[in-house]
Amino acid sequence: MVNSNHNQTGTTRDTKVEQELNALRGQYELLRDRKVRTEQDVTNLSSQLETLKEQALAQYGTSDIKELQALLEEKRLQNEKVVAEYREHIQQIQVDLAKVENPSENE
Repeated sequence: MVNSNHNQTGTTRDTKVEQELNALRGQYELLRDRKVRTEQDVTNLSSQLETLKEQALAQYGTSDIKELQALLEEKRLQNEKVVAEYREHIQQIQVDLAKVENPSENE
């Protein structure tokens, strides 16, 4: 009788081990698929990065991020200057127009 009980316990243990093994296999398959997708993503992103570097080099003469950031800052400063000059121009037009529309106020 003791052997019979021990045999059932062994079978239960074997079943648990088999179930865990199947669960681990399922996890392995999911991780393997995820790894493959991640590797494909890395390959695609690396290719896109190289394309962007080539475009930056052709368009701006560099693909160095610090140099590109400096160029961007330079362009921003230029844009701000142009906008400020345009604002002043518009304001002067408004002043001149007010003088024409209301000549008595300017005397």
